[in-house]
Amino acid sequence: MSGDPLGAPVLAGAVARKALWRAVLTVTGGLRVRGTARLPAGACVIVANHSSHADTAALIAALPARRRPAVAAAADYWFRGGLRPWICRVLCGAFPVRRSGGGSADLAAAARLLAAGRDVIVYAEGTRSRDGEIGEFHRGAARLAAAACVPLVPVGITGTRMLLPPKGTAARLGRTAVGVRIGVSVGVSSDMTAEARARVAVLVTAADEPAVDDSALRDWRAVGSSWPAE
Repeated sequence: MSGDPLGAPVLAGAVARKALWRAVLTVTGGLRVRGTARLPAGACVIVANHSSHADTAALIAALPARRRPAVAAAADYWFRGGLRPWICRVLCGAFPVRRSGGGSADLAAAARLLAAGRDVIVYAEGTRSRDGEIGEFHRGAARLAAAACVPLVPVGITGTRMLLPPKGTAARLGRTAVGVRIGVSVGVSSDMTAEARARVAVLVTAADEPAVDDSALRDWRAVGSSWPAE
């Protein structure tokens, strides 16, 4: 981040977002994170299952803030006025992606975030699952990873559908533990999208185990070491 004049403020914002969502998820049932050691040293595209608006909170809380994750969010839902754009940009570090025309270009533009060393989170299903099943993945995430020459990392999220279910589902609100499991990067191939979906499915169905996550302490140290001297 030494060559990025906005690196320190962006990192500070990422640390604050992580602390916020970790606190929220602790109150609502806890967060279990596994596999952070599998994250690549540099930036990557993270592809995850999507069944709840709480998925973004879980990912931000789980990922090391020094990676400064940016989230691809539906432009037609999150960026149409009111408080939603503010919530997206300030509380989630998100950027808009159109779901009907122009979405591929929006994702391709996210290559600049990867070039700056930031992870990009993409929900490849394009919308939340209403039945808990993982839908078909669109190819945008894999194309972005291949074009930017960065790894494509599958992540499985559990518990968020019970915590904050989509409207119209039978799931109930409740105090529920959330799990985030990070998998092994998908190699570049013609089947990247299908392989990523298959790995996410395995991560979601695997038994959830608690794991120690000391990334918050490292993130606070990173802020102190990267803030520009006066």
